[in-house]
Amino acid sequence: MQKRIAIIGAGVSGLVACKHVMEKGFSPIIFEAKSGIGGVWSQTIESTKLQTPKNLYQFSDFAWPASVKETFPSHKQVMEYLHAYAAHFNILPRIRFNTKVTCIDYVGPAGEEEDMASWDLWSGTGGPFSPNGRWDVTVQHALDNSAPVEVYQVDFVILCIGKFSDIPNIPVFPLNEGPEVFNGQVLHSMDYAKMDADCSAKFTRGKRVAVIGFQKSAIDIAVEVANRNGTRHPCTLLFKKVYWTVPEHFLTLNFKNLNRFTEFMIHKPGEGFFIWLLAFFLSPLLWIFSKVTEFYLMWAYPLKKYKMIPGHDFIKQISSCMFTVLPANFYSRVNEGSLILKRSQGFRFWKDGLIVDGKENYIQTDIVIFATGYKGDEKLKNIFGSSYLQECIGSSAPFYRECIHPRIPQLSILGYSESPSILYTTEMRSKWLAHFLAGTFKLPRIREMEADVRNWENCIRSYAKEKYKRSCVSVLLQIYCNDQLCKDIGYNPRRKKWVLAELFAPYSPVDYKFL
Repeated sequence: MQKRIAIIGAGVSGLVACKHVMEKGFSPIIFEAKSGIGGVWSQTIESTKLQTPKNLYQFSDFAWPASVKETFPSHKQVMEYLHAYAAHFNILPRIRFNTKVTCIDYVGPAGEEEDMASWDLWSGTGGPFSPNGRWDVTVQHALDNSAPVEVYQVDFVILCIGKFSDIPNIPVFPLNEGPEVFNGQVLHSMDYAKMDADCSAKFTRGKRVAVIGFQKSAIDIAVEVANRNGTRHPCTLLFKKVYWTVPEHFLTLNFKNLNRFTEFMIHKPGEGFFIWLLAFFLSPLLWIFSKVTEFYLMWAYPLKKYKMIPGHDFIKQISSCMFTVLPANFYSRVNEGSLILKRSQGFRFWKDGLIVDGKENYIQTDIVIFATGYKGDEKLKNIFGSSYLQECIGSSAPFYRECIHPRIPQLSILGYSESPSILYTTEMRSKWLAHFLAGTFKLPRIREMEADVRNWENCIRSYAKEKYKRSCVSVLLQIYCNDQLCKDIGYNPRRKKWVLAELFAPYSPVDYKFL
């Protein structure tokens, strides 16, 4: 009897997981709460485009169409590319749209959940399936709450629900200091992104808008509003901390230098003495790169003039998966007065706007948009019906190979890890997972996987410090992580044809086309 596989989510991760699982002879079913594919790409602001050069944000076996000339395609072009991929590999018939997964429960013999903590092998076998365990996937029609609940029994679940959607991260305010005292409108960037271009323009045109945050969505929304309203109704960008931002051309150059030689500068988990020594002697080059980058950005942008110089190293920020491409006209808008930068350690609402830093420093505004991120861990945890499995997800450690929790059987999590290219990272793990499901290899013992996870956590913490995130592991060691995946499935990790290219040429998805 063929094993039943459920994929939850039809974003980039769900599509690529389905394609590779199908290649191994499985017939997966995808549950998608929305009416279409694309995940976060299906609902985003008009000006959003890739922050990754398209040669690194592409499927290894499905190139961008020749008509896309831009290095950083727009979100519309990305959506067209995803639709073409899904149609080419006949993925669409596998998707149940408008079907929201409300809960997943692991079902095994009586008392098995309590015994999981003592398991020696993942799923009890070290393989993807268990002779006794299964998952119950509970779904309901996303647009009809009165529709009957359905329960699907499957042998393996692939979670592709992402980090950047559904549960917004909004600050909590003391009584009478929050949005309830504000006479204007308050929303999260998630809700703003759901508007089409005409609706968002109508919503903000001629209004005083304050955007909270300093990551990609905050900057993009603030510039979009500033372009629309000009100096008559300037947009205020209110933030607590400044981060390094880079121009597109710098990012292109930086990606070209992501090769094996640069990874020799980074310490690796479980490294031997020779590799440690090599990283020790080459690590000053990493420090030099970080400082040169900082000096360049201070020269390219008027950071000192507007007191926008971050208090941390560039390399520390990159190792925390925090990198943002700055719109080309950002400081032009600041200079002309259509975009106002306001740094504050705290703020509260009043009837006509915001009061910053607890002083009589008022910002009059009509609309406040929180671009303050999402609660990715909470979203992931909430999908499990079992408190034991929720506690497992609550661990601060990363996942094994960035997609397997050592204590949660018959389940993989794709698209949760952050990297310079989510598509690249996810496709590699989809290939690895497809081989695992097909029986090409088995997982190590649980205690060995947990030791590996702890080693990765310690390694990344040494670079990211207090900004460590368990979802950000491979950003500094993309090739090294891919080497591990290749070795697991029995492929040569050296993908170039000659030595110098192997050392100094950048790696991209096409290098792994035939895995």
